[in-house]
Amino acid sequence: MALISAWPLFFPILFFLRCFSSSTASSSGGAFQFDIEGSSAVSVHEATVIRGQQQAVATGSWVPFAEGCQEGFYRTTFGKCSPCNCNGNANRCLDGSGICVGCQRNTTGEHCDQCPDGFIGDVVRGVPTFCQPCPCPLPGTANFADSCYRKNGSVRCVCKENYAGPNCERCAPGYYGNPLLIGSTCKKCDCSGNSDPNLIFEDCDEVTGQCRNCLRNTTGFNCERCSPGYYGDARFAKNCTECNCGGRMCDSQTGECLADSPVVSTGTDCPTISCDKCIWDLTDDIQLAVLAIDESKTTLLSISTGVAAQKRLNDLNLTATYLQAAMSEKKNHSVTWTFQVDDAADEMNDLLREAETLEDQGNQASSKGLLIQKETTKTNNRATQLIQQLHNMKDNIQEISSKMKYYAIQQELSPEEIAQKLSVAEEMLKEIKRRKPFTNHRQLAAEEEDAAEDLLQRVEEFHERYNDTRSLVSDVKEQFHEYDMKLSDLEETVNQAFDYVIRTEDMNQENTANLQKHEKQHEKIKEQVDEVNGILLSATTTLAGPQKINSELSEVIKNVSGFYAEIDGAKKELQEKIANLSLFDDDLVEKAMHHAHNLRGLADELDRNLHGVDTNGLVQRAINASNVYENIASYIEEANKAALLALNTTNRVNDAAVGIDTQVIYHKGKSEELLNRAMQLQQTADYSNDLTVADTSRHVNGTLARMNALRGQLMRAITKMQSAEPVEARQRLEQAKQKTAQAESTTTTVNQATTPMDENVRLWSQNMQDFQHSSAAYKSAMHSAGDAVQKLEEVFPQLLNKLHTVEQKAPANNISSSIRRIRELIAQTRSVASKVQVSMTFGGQSAVEVNPKINVEELKSFTSMSLYIKLQKDNPQLAASPDRFILYLGSKNVKNYMGLAIKNDNLVYIYNLGGQDVEIPLDSKPVSTWPSYFSIIKIERIGRHGKILLTVPSLSSTAEEKFIKTGETLGPGSLLNLEPENTVFYVGGVPSDFKLPPSLDLPGFIGCLELATLNDDVISLYNFRNVYNIDTTTSPPCARNKLAFTQSRAVSYFFDGSGYAVARNIERRGRFSQVTRFDIEVRTPTDNGLILLMVNGSMFFSLEMHNGFLYLRYDFGFSTGPMLLEDSMKKAQINDAKFHEISIIYHNSKKMILVVDRRHIKSVDNERTAMPFTDIYIGGAPAEILQSSISSHLAGSIGFKGCMKGFQFQKKDFNLLEEPGTLGISYGCPEDSLMSRKAYFNGESFIASSQKVSLLSEFEGGFNFRTLQPNGLLFYYSEGSDVLSISMDRGAVVLNASGIKIQSPDRNYNDGKTHFIITSVTPERYELSVDDKKQSKKNPAKDRAGKSPDSIKKFYFGGSPLKTQQANFTGCISNAYFTRLDQEVEVEDFQRYSEKVQTSFYGCPVESPPVALLHKKGKNSSKAKGNRNKKVGRDKDKISQPSTGLKKMYQEVNMQKDPQCQLPMNPKATENAYQFGGTANSRQEFDHIPKDLSERAQFSISLKTLSSHGMIFYVSDQKETNFMALFVAHGRLIFMFNAGHQKIRIKSQEKYNDGLWHNVIFIRGKNIGRLIIDGLRVLEEPFSGNTNTWQVTEPLYIGGVAPGKAVKNIQINSVYSFSGCLSNLQLNGRSITSASQTFSVTPCFEGPSEAGTYFSSEGGYVVLDESFSLGLKFEVVFEIRPRSSSGILLHGHSVNGEYLNMHMRNGQVTVKLNNGIRDFSTSVTLKQSLCDGRWHRIAVIRDANVVQLDVDSEVNHVVGPLNPKAIDHREPVFIGGVPESLLTSSLTTRNSFIGCIRNFMIDEKPVSFSKAALVSGAVSINSCPAA
Repeated sequence: MALISAWPLFFPILFFLRCFSSSTASSSGGAFQFDIEGSSAVSVHEATVIRGQQQAVATGSWVPFAEGCQEGFYRTTFGKCSPCNCNGNANRCLDGSGICVGCQRNTTGEHCDQCPDGFIGDVVRGVPTFCQPCPCPLPGTANFADSCYRKNGSVRCVCKENYAGPNCERCAPGYYGNPLLIGSTCKKCDCSGNSDPNLIFEDCDEVTGQCRNCLRNTTGFNCERCSPGYYGDARFAKNCTECNCGGRMCDSQTGECLADSPVVSTGTDCPTISCDKCIWDLTDDIQLAVLAIDESKTTLLSISTGVAAQKRLNDLNLTATYLQAAMSEKKNHSVTWTFQVDDAADEMNDLLREAETLEDQGNQASSKGLLIQKETTKTNNRATQLIQQLHNMKDNIQEISSKMKYYAIQQELSPEEIAQKLSVAEEMLKEIKRRKPFTNHRQLAAEEEDAAEDLLQRVEEFHERYNDTRSLVSDVKEQFHEYDMKLSDLEETVNQAFDYVIRTEDMNQENTANLQKHEKQHEKIKEQVDEVNGILLSATTTLAGPQKINSELSEVIKNVSGFYAEIDGAKKELQEKIANLSLFDDDLVEKAMHHAHNLRGLADELDRNLHGVDTNGLVQRAINASNVYENIASYIEEANKAALLALNTTNRVNDAAVGIDTQVIYHKGKSEELLNRAMQLQQTADYSNDLTVADTSRHVNGTLARMNALRGQLMRAITKMQSAEPVEARQRLEQAKQKTAQAESTTTTVNQATTPMDENVRLWSQNMQDFQHSSAAYKSAMHSAGDAVQKLEEVFPQLLNKLHTVEQKAPANNISSSIRRIRELIAQTRSVASKVQVSMTFGGQSAVEVNPKINVEELKSFTSMSLYIKLQKDNPQLAASPDRFILYLGSKNVKNYMGLAIKNDNLVYIYNLGGQDVEIPLDSKPVSTWPSYFSIIKIERIGRHGKILLTVPSLSSTAEEKFIKTGETLGPGSLLNLEPENTVFYVGGVPSDFKLPPSLDLPGFIGCLELATLNDDVISLYNFRNVYNIDTTTSPPCARNKLAFTQSRAVSYFFDGSGYAVARNIERRGRFSQVTRFDIEVRTPTDNGLILLMVNGSMFFSLEMHNGFLYLRYDFGFSTGPMLLEDSMKKAQINDAKFHEISIIYHNSKKMILVVDRRHIKSVDNERTAMPFTDIYIGGAPAEILQSSISSHLAGSIGFKGCMKGFQFQKKDFNLLEEPGTLGISYGCPEDSLMSRKAYFNGESFIASSQKVSLLSEFEGGFNFRTLQPNGLLFYYSEGSDVLSISMDRGAVVLNASGIKIQSPDRNYNDGKTHFIITSVTPERYELSVDDKKQSKKNPAKDRAGKSPDSIKKFYFGGSPLKTQQANFTGCISNAYFTRLDQEVEVEDFQRYSEKVQTSFYGCPVESPPVALLHKKGKNSSKAKGNRNKKVGRDKDKISQPSTGLKKMYQEVNMQKDPQCQLPMNPKATENAYQFGGTANSRQEFDHIPKDLSERAQFSISLKTLSSHGMIFYVSDQKETNFMALFVAHGRLIFMFNAGHQKIRIKSQEKYNDGLWHNVIFIRGKNIGRLIIDGLRVLEEPFSGNTNTWQVTEPLYIGGVAPGKAVKNIQINSVYSFSGCLSNLQLNGRSITSASQTFSVTPCFEGPSEAGTYFSSEGGYVVLDESFSLGLKFEVVFEIRPRSSSGILLHGHSVNGEYLNMHMRNGQVTVKLNNGIRDFSTSVTLKQSLCDGRWHRIAVIRDANVVQLDVDSEVNHVVGPLNPKAIDHREPVFIGGVPESLLTSSLTTRNSFIGCIRNFMIDEKPVSFSKAALVSGAVSINSCPAA
C-alpha cells in the first residue's frame, strides 16, 4: 500500500532526472574551445552563456509585467521578451529600446558593435576579430593614437598631438623621443627660446632632444649657456656678449677675463705654447662631440629588442617568405595555365558532354531531393509530435510535483516519511524497469534512436553534397552562358558565311556569264588584231619617212593657222572695245584724280586755317575722316590700271601668237625646201655607185636630224602658244571688262558723294579765313563735319557691296589687296565716326537715330549711359513749353525702354521693364538753375535699381558739383528685354511715324547734345542710322569749353582695341644715340594688348602685354635670332586699372633694359646693333603689318584697350592725335571703360571682397553668369555656421541660405547664354529669381533680423578657398551688385577686390550655344531602305566644312610654327575632329546630361575608321541596368539600348570600317529605336515599355569607356576604345563640346603617319606603370622629333623632394637632378638644330651621383654631391609633361613637350606606352604624324 501511495510522487521525479542527465550529456559532448589572442580571449561557456539563456525562453512569449524578462532579454513596447542584440558582448539591455548596457571586450555602441577610440576590429564578424588596441606603434604597451582605421589592407593611425608617422612611430616636429621604445614618450623640445623664431616648432634632434642651430651666441644641449668666448644669461636674459679679453677666455657668467693656464715645466727643451681662442673653441667642441657620442650610444643601447619588436621582425620575415613562395607558385601556375589554355579547345566538347550528364544527374538528384524532402517533412512532423508529447509530459511532471506537495501537506507527513516513501518509490521504479514489457520498449527505443542517428548522418552527408552541387551551379551557369555567347557568335559567323556563300554563288554565275562573253570578245579582238596587223604592215611598206613628216607638218601648220585666225579676229574686236572703254575710263579716272587733288588742296588750306583754333582736335579728326576718299579714288585708279594691265598682257599674248605664226611659215618653207632636196637626192641615188649612195645617206641622215630638231622647236612653240588659249584669254578679257564697268560705277558713286564734300570744304575754308575768334564759323564747320560723316555712312554700304562684287570677279592679287585696303579704310572711318566728340544742335523738330554699336544682350541686366547737355534758354519755344524729350532707347513697341526728359523743371530718368514706368526726378537741381554751358548726365540701371547723376563743372576751375537721385521698380521684372531687330535709339526727338510712351511723349529737345559712353563703349551722335530735320546751316554744333571735363582728357588718350597711333620719322624730335629711351604710361584692366611696335622689313621691336605682364621681343638682324625680354618673375603686373610708367632703355646699342614705375624689371644683352627704325606704332598697328612676316614673333595681334599718356622718345613729347596716320583713338580716359565688371573663372579661381553688413539678415544682390558646365559655386558667404551660397547643380541654380535650399525649376542654365540671378533675404522670406522666374521659401530664423556681424566678413565669387561641397565655377560672372551700408547700389568693380586668384577680368572665352542639327525623319521600317548593295560613302577626310574665312583662320592657327623648328607646331588636322585609340580606354568624358534624355535621346556623330571593333558612344546608370551604346562589331555599326529588361539591338547590314567619313544618327524614342547612316539607310526597331523608368547618369563616354564599364552589356571586343576619328557630336540638336576629362585623345591628323607617340600642343603626359622606375642607377634611351624648341621630356619626383627632370630649352637638352643634397645638372647643345624635323637619339645614364647625357653622340656629364643616405624610391615616371604641382621653381621651362617620341627603353627594357598606368590629355599612342 505504501508503495502504491508513493508512486504518484516518485515516478515523475525519476523521469525528469533521466531527461536532465541525457540533456547534460548531449550538451557536454558538443563543447569546444576557442583560442582567442589578447584580452579578448573567452571560453565557450563565457561566449555562449547568453545564447543558452536566450534559448531557455521562447522568443516572443508573453510574460506577466510583475516578473520581467530573463537576463539576455528585454521587454518590448508590446510586452514581449525579445533577445538582446549585443553581438555577444553584453548580458543586459534596456527595456523598450534594446540598447545594450555594460559592453565588454573593448566594445561600445548601442549594440556593442563598435570599437572605442584607440581600438580596431570587426565586432560583428565574431570572436577572432574582436576589438584590439591600435598598433600605433605597438598594441597595448605603446599606443599613441587617438584612433585608427584600415585602408587598403593596412592600419592607418590618427596620432596624438606629439606623434607622427603612419603608425605613430616617430615624434612630431618640435618633440623628441622614441615611441618604439616601451615606456618612452614624445616630449616637447626645450631650446631655452634660442632657436630660430621663424620656425613653427623648436628645432631639436627627434630622438635625443638635443637642440640644433642655437642662436644668440648660445650652445649646450638645450642652448642653455653662452658659447665659448661669450658670457651672460642664455636662458632668461638672453644677453650673451662677446668677451673683451683680447682673445683669452672669460668667465661664462660674469665676463671676467681668466688668467692664462700656468706654464708647467716639462723638463725638456720644448718651447712654451700659449693657447689662443681657437684652441679653446676646439676643446669645447670636442667635449660636446664626446657628450653627443655618449648620448647616441645610450640611445642605441636603449632601443627595444624585446618580444614585441622580435615578433614584428618574425612576422615580416614570415610574410616575405610567404610572398616569395606565393610568387614562385604563381609563376608555376602561369606555366600550367599556358598548357591549360592549349587544352581548352579539346576540353570544350568534353565539358558539353559533361554538362549533359550533369543535367541528367541533376534531374535524378532533383527527384531524389523531392523524395527526401517528403521523408524529411514526415520526420519533422514526428519530431513536432514528440516535442508536444515532451511538453505534455513536462506539464504532467509539474502537476504531479504539485500534487505530491499537496498530498504531503494533507497527510501531514514528516520529512522522514517522505524520504522513506521516496526510497520505496525508487525500488518500485527499479522493479518496473526489470519487468519485461518496459525492457522490450527500451530496447526498441534504443534501436529507433540508432536508426534516427544513421538517418540524420545520411541527411547531413546528402546536404553537404547538395551544397557542393549548388556551389557548382553558378560556375556551370557561367560556362553555359559563355558557351551560349560563343554559339551565338558562331551562329552569326555561320550566317555571315552562308550569306557569303550565296553571294559567292551569284558572283560565280555572273563571272561564268562574263567569262563566256569575254571569250567571244577575245575571238573578235583576235580577228581585229590580225586585221590591224595586216593594215599596219601595208601602211609601213607604203609610207616613207619624209612623206610622213611632211603630212604631220602640214596638219600642224593648218591648226596653227586656225588658231591664229581666231586670235586675230578676237584681237580686232577686243581692241575696238578696249579703246572705247579706255577712253571712257581715262576720262573718269582723270576727273576723279583731279577732284581728289582739289580736295587735297582744300583740306590742306582748311588744316592751315584751323591750326591753333581747334580746342581739342576733334574737328580735325572728323575732317581727316573725309580724306579717306582720296585714298579710295587712288585705289580705284589702281584697279583700272590693273584692268589695263590685263589687256596689255592679252596684247602681248596676241603678239606672241603672231610671232609664232611667222616662225611656223618660215619653218614650213624650210621643211618643204629640205623635202624637195631629199627627193632629188633620192632620185640621184638610183644612178650613183656605192660611194655616192653612202655619201647621200649621210646627207639624208643629217637632213632628217635637222628636220627632227625643227619639229621639236615647232612643238615647243605650239605648246607655248597653247598655254595662252583663246578661251582663257576671252575669260580674262571679259573679267577685265566687268572690272572696268564696276570701277566706272564706283567712281561715279564716289564722285556723287564727294561733290557735296567739296562744297563743304570750300565753305569751311571761307569761314576759317574770316575767323575772328567767334563761334559762328566753328559751329558751321562742326555741322559740315556731321553732314560729311552722314554722307560717308550713306555711301559706304553701297560701296562695300560693289567692292564685294568686283572682288569676286577680280582674280588679280593687286586688285584684291586694293579692295582689302578700301575695306579697312571704311572700317576705320566708321570707328572714327563713332569717336567724333562733337555735339549736335536740336531745334525741337529734329532727331537722330543712333547706331548703338553694342549687343543688346549686354543691356539686359545693366545699362549705363553718359552724355553732355546744354540748353538754349533764350529760345522762345523753350520758354513757352519747357517740358522736353531728350532720348529714348528701347523696343519699337514701347514695352521695354529707358529714356530722359525734362518735366516740371526737373530732369527725369524713366525706365520700364515690361510693367509700370519708373520715374526718377532729379529735384535737387532744377533745370532752370543749370548754367548756360555743357553739363554731363549719367543714367544707370542695374536690375530693378536705377540712378541718375548730374555733374555741373566750373568754367574757372576744375571744381564740379554732383547731384544724385536713385529709385527702383516695384514690379517683378528686372531685365531690359530688347531684340536687335526691334530696338531703336532716338536722341533729341523721334520721327513722325514713331509713337513714344505717354511718359516720354513730349516735344523735341532744344539745345545741344553730345553722346559720350554706352556701357563700356564710346559712342557718338555721328555714328547714326538716320537723321531727321537736321539743318547744319541754321543750327551749327555748340562749342564745349576746353576747361570742362578735361582734367584727365587733356593728357590721356583712349584706345578701344581697334585703333592705333603712329609717330612717323621719330628722329625729327630726337636722335638714336648711345642711350635711346622710350617712355609711356598705360592704364588698362585687360590681359593682352600691343603697346609699342616698330617694323623695318624682317627686323622688328615689339612691346606687348601678355597675361597682364610685359613681353618685349626684338630683332635688329641678329645672327642668333630674336631676343626675348619677359617679366618672368612677375614683378610688375600692368592690368590692375592703374597708371604704370614704362621705360625702355637701349644702352650702347647692345643692352636692352625694361623699367616699370622706375623699378628695374629685367635686362638682356645682344649683338651691338643700332636701332634701324623710323616709325613707331602705339596701341596697335595696321592689319597688313600685324599679318606680315613678323606675326610669328608676336605674342598676339590684339590691339590695346585702355588709356595711354606721356609718350616720349628721348624725353621729347608727342601729341598722338596730331600725328598724321593716327586712327581710331580719342581724348580722355573714361572710368566706365576701365572698370572690371566682368570676370572669367577657370575652375580653380575665385575673387573675394568684404563688408560689415550681414548678408543673412537683410540682403539683395544679383549678377549675370554664363557657363557650359553643369556644376560650380557662383557665390559664397559664411557667418559662423550659417552659409549663404549660390551654386549650379546639374544645370539648375540653387540658393542655400542657412540650410534652406531653393532650386530653380529649369536645369538648362549651362547653355552658354547669359542669365541673370537676383537673390533676396528678408526676415520673412528667401527669394531666388533667375531670368525673372522667381522661387521663394519662408525664413525660419526671424530673430536674426537687424543683426550684423561684429567684424567685416568676406564673400567670394566664382568659388572659395574654403572646403565646400561644390567645385569652383568655370565661366563668366558680370554686372554683380548687392546692397551695402556705405554706398549706393552700383555695379561691383572686380578690379578693386582684395583677393584675385587666377581670374581674368577681360573677355569671356565661353563658347556660344551651337546651332541645332537639322535632319529628316524616315518612315517606320524594320529593314534597311534603298539599294542594299550600294554603299553610300563620302570622300576621304571630307566632312562638313566651315566657311572659307573661318577655315583659313583655323589653318593659320593650326600651322603656327616655332621659329626654330622646321615642322609646324600643330600638324594639319581635320577641324573639330578627334582621334581615339592607342590605349584600351582612350576616351572623352562629358559630365552634363540633359534632363529630357529619358524622353527622347537623339545623337548624331561623324566617324571614320579602319577598325573592326570599338566603342563609339556609351551612357548608363550606375548599375548599368539602363544603358545606350553605339559600337562597331565586325565592321558593322550596332546601336543597342534597353527597354525594361529587354535589350534592343539594331545592326547595319554593311560594314563601315572603310576609312571614309560617315554620318550616323541614332535615336531612342518613346517606343522606337532608329539608326540612320549617311542620311539614306534607316534601320528601325519598335519596342514597348515605360520610358519614365529609363534614367541614366553622368558621365557620357565618347570613343571608349572607363576600365570595367560596359562589360555587363557589350561583348568584350567592342568594349575597348574605338580606333579612328570622331567629329560633330550632337545631342538633341545641340553640339556637345568642352569634355570634362580627356584620355589619350588628339586632333584627327591628315596625311601620313608612322610609329611613335605624339604629344600635341594641347598638353598631356604618360605615366609609366610601377614596373619601371628611376632609382640610383639606370639607363634611359629614346628618340624624339620635336615640333617646339622647349618642353619637358621626362620627370620623376619623390615624396622627400628628390627629383630628376629632362627638358629642352631653346634647342638645348638639360638633365637636372636633386639627390637630397642639392640641385646639379648637365646640358648638351647640338651644332645643328634639334628641331629640324628629323629623329634624334637621347640617352641618360645615372650611377649614384654621376649623370651622363648623350644627344646624337654629343656627350656631357656632371658629378654631383654624394648622398650617403640615398635609397631607391619607386615613384611614378612622367613622359612628355608633368602636372604643375610637381614642378619646382628652379626649372627653366614648364611647358609640355610637343612632338613625337619612339623606341623608349629603360635599362634595355622596351617601354610600351599603350600599357602605361595613365595617359592623360592629348597624347596619341602608337601613331605619330609624319609631317
